[in-house]
Amino acid sequence: MIIREHCISQIRPFYDSDLIKIITGIRRCGKSIILRQIMNEIETAGNKCLFLDFDLRPVRSKIPDADALIAYIEEHLGDERLYIFLDEIQNVREWNEAVRTIRLYHTSVFITGSNSKLLSKEFTKELSGRYVSFRVRPFVYREADEYARQLNRSFGIVDYLVWGGFPAALEQIDEESRKRYLSDLNSTIIYNDLENRYNIRNKDVFEKIVDYILISNARVFSAKSISDYMKGQNVSVSVPTVIKYLGYLKEAYVIQDIPLYSPKAKAKLSYYSKLYDEDVSMNSIRISGNRYDLTHNLENIVLNELIYMGYEVSVYDKKGREIDFQACKDGKLYLVQVAYSVADDRTYEREFSPFAGIDNTVKKIIITNDEIDYSTSTVYHYRLRDFLAMDCL
Repeated sequence: MIIREHCISQIRPFYDSDLIKIITGIRRCGKSIILRQIMNEIETAGNKCLFLDFDLRPVRSKIPDADALIAYIEEHLGDERLYIFLDEIQNVREWNEAVRTIRLYHTSVFITGSNSKLLSKEFTKELSGRYVSFRVRPFVYREADEYARQLNRSFGIVDYLVWGGFPAALEQIDEESRKRYLSDLNSTIIYNDLENRYNIRNKDVFEKIVDYILISNARVFSAKSISDYMKGQNVSVSVPTVIKYLGYLKEAYVIQDIPLYSPKAKAKLSYYSKLYDEDVSMNSIRISGNRYDLTHNLENIVLNELIYMGYEVSVYDKKGREIDFQACKDGKLYLVQVAYSVADDRTYEREFSPFAGIDNTVKKIIITNDEIDYSTSTVYHYRLRDFLAMDCL
């Protein structure tokens, strides 16, 4: 497995903090691997570490609850700081009481939890004021490429546009096994985690909404527009129910919503947002045949890359003419348009025209899969393969 330095470097300044370090993210994005990589780094520096994986039955049997966990930790305390790593902590009864106590000893505590039972909202509720959290995502392209090379596998940009960046998906030997793995992961998240966790009664309606949202990534939605669409499909679902279901998907890191920003109102628009899949594979496994939606998946991965680079992202809405992303970082503003290709004249006009009339002090960028450079005097054209290798805009 590759060393995910981008993630670890954000956690490293907190190694010796008495704050609880929480590592969150969608299932199978690599949280446990990062936890072990941090432990190895701290251990290599000569520090005392203790790792407990509560997914393992023998560990759960020996340490079933808060009292048992506290007692076990106390047995391992000494004069030096003890670095404690608790993986899948939600399997311990009253885990929150244990963690709040353990952090008061001469320790540094790191925890992860499965989205099936322990979502980010519960972390923050139970550990209010005592934690710092870090979001882990599936691989961006440079990480996927590095891991594929490590595995001696071929995994190009088009593969990434279709199959995304779940680490174990890259380990599969062929497309069929990759799709089967991702379909099983999807079932675990949607059926086992969310339906069981929230005791969703009308599972058929929930699954139809989930399928509609995940296959329609990189589109602007409101809860009402989703409700209206479903009614057109003879599925009756209220706006409050749609809002509730969207909340479940966001809590499990299945989707991310990007707000619309209006330069005229100089504010984010409340009712509409653009919804993106956490990983583009969630779109691809819902496609019949091989007519994969590379256009919207490309926009989705550009968003993931911008977030990875540390930009705050919104959708720029210029009097109803949308620019895909407004990206802000260190006081600098960028406008980013995304298209699979602008070789066609009509597509070129559609993608470039929203930039017209915008202050040239703002850097304007278009990202496409074209090899020809379509830059103008006011708009920078980045080829996708070049953009995926960048550290900043």
